[in-house]
Amino acid sequence: MTAIVLVSGGMDSAAVIGVAAKEHNDLAFLHITYGQNTAQKERECFEKLADHYQVPAEKRKVIDISFLRQIGGSSLTDENISVSDYAGDSDEIPSSYVPFRNTHIIACAVSWAEILGATNIYIGANEEDSPGYPDCRPAYYDAYNELIKKGTKEGRISIKTPVISLKKAEIIKLAQENDVPLQLTWSCYAKNDLACGVCDSCALRLRGFKELGKQDPIAYQK
Repeated sequence: MTAIVLVSGGMDSAAVIGVAAKEHNDLAFLHITYGQNTAQKERECFEKLADHYQVPAEKRKVIDISFLRQIGGSSLTDENISVSDYAGDSDEIPSSYVPFRNTHIIACAVSWAEILGATNIYIGANEEDSPGYPDCRPAYYDAYNELIKKGTKEGRISIKTPVISLKKAEIIKLAQENDVPLQLTWSCYAKNDLACGVCDSCALRLRGFKELGKQDPIAYQK
């Protein structure tokens, strides 16, 4: 049975590929571009990961929902809002929150799943990315799964969130145990060439590697 993996190009979604690959022998990769600052780099990482896992062209899909950039309101999509440096763990909703983004992303995946006959959709949602992100909480995915049951033809599709409760160090360890090529991933919110090293996403990723006593395989500006 085919499973869809939402592959942003980031470390968390890559770790989820490793989990999905153990549970399914046929994977379809879905990448969403939503007008984010690092769209170019994320797309590049998506293609490299798809190549690594030998995903055929017909099982790779890229969908553009860049209307989210028109809406703005996030430092990832609005040029008038600066990407902030990591200021420590907080329950506050950060400037990087893209309003209702994951709902649009998952809706695309559910539509494709109905076409492919896939029943599982894997996403690398993670609460540690920011406890303030409303669409990275377990309750959100419980509610979305109920919506899918009500709003699809057969009601058999479900969202899988295997890293939602893991710390970054645990995600890295999980990825390495499954031989996921983390050197092909990108987490930075600000840069397309060298990762900035100071945004929320970079800082959490670097902290995870530090806790494991390991070196991050990608290069950083700072």
